[in-house]
Amino acid sequence: MPKLKTKKSASKRFTKTGGGNLARSKAFASHIMTKKSRKRKRALRKPTLIDRTDRKRVARMLPYC
Repeated sequence: MPKLKTKKSASKRFTKTGGGNLARSKAFASHIMTKKSRKRKRALRKPTLIDRTDRKRVARMLPYC
């Protein structure tokens, strides 16, 4: 059986948490930050878990994660 290849784009976007979940960074935090509130910008810095509906699809892209 050959080795499975990891999708490199997915490996750069998702990380595995200690509990076995997959974490991602939030969108809309790269530019035009002046109109966003301080509270909103602070919340965008924190990672969040991926949705359960996407878990299977993302896990397939990261076979050894």
